[in-house]
Amino acid sequence: MSHPAKHRPLIALVALFGLCLSVPAFAQFDAEAAENTFKDNDCHKCHHATKAKKGPALKKIAAKYKEKKLDEKEAIKHMTAGQKVKLDDGKEEDHKIIDTKDVKVQTNVARWMLSH
Repeated sequence: MSHPAKHRPLIALVALFGLCLSVPAFAQFDAEAAENTFKDNDCHKCHHATKAKKGPALKKIAAKYKEKKLDEKEAIKHMTAGQKVKLDDGKEEDHKIIDTKDVKVQTNVARWMLSH
């Protein structure tokens, strides 16, 4: 079915709008602010964007969350609960708690992490 030329811009606009709605919620974040919070809380000592350190790489974390259909609320829970984490060497320790109670800051960091 062919659409008249006068309707093509409208069709393109509707398609673009639909694409925007399909972008995950965690796609919107302030990367610079998230990275600063990440560094200020020493998260970088255990986590790197692509390489495993003491803890898993952000890329691995993001893949796990995507696979299990988890969102930033789960990431925030992990950053704020201080639960035990198992390290690659088999040891367990308490995960450091992010030093902010501001849900907007926590959400921003979680969305940034899950974007990797």
